[in-house]
Amino acid sequence: MSGSTTKPNLQLPTPTNRRHEIRTLFHLMWPILITQVAQAGFGLIDTIMAGRMSPTDLAVVAVGVGLWLPVVLFMAGVMIATTPLVAEAKGAGQSSQIPWITQQTLYLALLMGLAGFAVLQLAPLSFDLLDVPAHLQPKASFFLHSIAFGMPAVTLYATLRGYTEALGHPRPVTVISILGLLGIIPLNYVFMHGLFGLPKLGGAGCGIATASIQWIMLIVLAIYLSLSKTYQQIKIFQQFSRFNSAMTGKIFALGAPIGMAIFFEVSLFSIAAIILSPLGEIVVSAHQIALSVTSVFFMAPLSLGMALTIRVGQLYGEQNWSAMQYVQRLGFIFATSMALAAMLLMLLFREQITGFYTTDTTVQAAATSLLLFALIYQLSDAWQVAAAGCLRGMQDTQGPMWITLLSYWGIALPLGIVLSRMLPYGAAGFWTGLVIGLTIAAVLLSFRLRHRQKQLFQHLAANVASSTLPVKNP
Repeated sequence: MSGSTTKPNLQLPTPTNRRHEIRTLFHLMWPILITQVAQAGFGLIDTIMAGRMSPTDLAVVAVGVGLWLPVVLFMAGVMIATTPLVAEAKGAGQSSQIPWITQQTLYLALLMGLAGFAVLQLAPLSFDLLDVPAHLQPKASFFLHSIAFGMPAVTLYATLRGYTEALGHPRPVTVISILGLLGIIPLNYVFMHGLFGLPKLGGAGCGIATASIQWIMLIVLAIYLSLSKTYQQIKIFQQFSRFNSAMTGKIFALGAPIGMAIFFEVSLFSIAAIILSPLGEIVVSAHQIALSVTSVFFMAPLSLGMALTIRVGQLYGEQNWSAMQYVQRLGFIFATSMALAAMLLMLLFREQITGFYTTDTTVQAAATSLLLFALIYQLSDAWQVAAAGCLRGMQDTQGPMWITLLSYWGIALPLGIVLSRMLPYGAAGFWTGLVIGLTIAAVLLSFRLRHRQKQLFQHLAANVASSTLPVKNP
């Protein structure tokens, strides 16, 4: 099994309690959804506040985020390995292993955070290669240099988040994320407008504000996990284990494909701001608004995918294959419903939505037209994230990584560049490439999941064939 850290000892399926699985999935999903919406709100607030200042400030944020977001999500994506590992240990009844797993992941998180800091410090060196307009480069560089200081906080926080969510307690992260979202607004305002004698930084000030709030959120979460009675039986900060290179290597081997898969997808969207920047600030601003809107809508299926990773991981640890298969089917039903709802909202209210971001009528009209492309790929996006979430719960991470590499960088990115830069289709051409790439990813990941299910039940059938016990239908 690709990316697996354990080889399952297959047993007979346990009858599925459908009502229990629906209730459990919702219990996991809704706090994660609020958390994801709150975290997406950071980018939303940056975009709105910068857009209210000027198209130039919005373009600075778009360029800075275009380079920062792929790096931060790759690093945090690697730390998602905490979730299936802790969920599997819980499902298998091996709670004593959870502190050790989490502590080793925290060591890895610190290393990844420092690496992310270094990458972002060097990122402005790519501006000339990417044809970023000269007048945007100083503020975009400041944005990246500032936000880089928050990278260790991002990876450490992602590890602690994965730990508590995998235990079935996502609400603490939800509360802290909401508080962080409320805190970023005054911090942004202070640095953007130069209050209390500070220099007026415009959109570049969002970098300092974001890095600051990331450290605050990490400290608050760590204190809560240390003091709350809920976590007293699994104490991850007491009797801290020594660094174990073999274990951290295994965690990285599981998490790196997750991070790469997220990087391939997110970078496809965010790098578009860099590719489109020679076409002018109006085009870049319209793209950034459309991207921000779709990111908010994407939070629902993304949260479902994370909930599926947790629940599938627990059932994988229990070796309850029938329940696991039912949860996966349920996940696709939920994903389809969410996508259809998002499509309807975009179709009916796209002009009102883009008008919330900017008062510039030219930018608003361009962004509104791009939302039509976003509407088209909602189903594909929901299906691919549900399939990826299920596969991660089964600790299959390398297969999805190669699928996303092919779909996003092998097909969508070059096609988008050709249509937007070499042919006269502009931003619409790049978004056409996005639609095609996401559709291919959804198809291939769904086939991958079906193949993994078939493998499990083939092994199960082989075990049953060697016994005389009757098989219950899943």
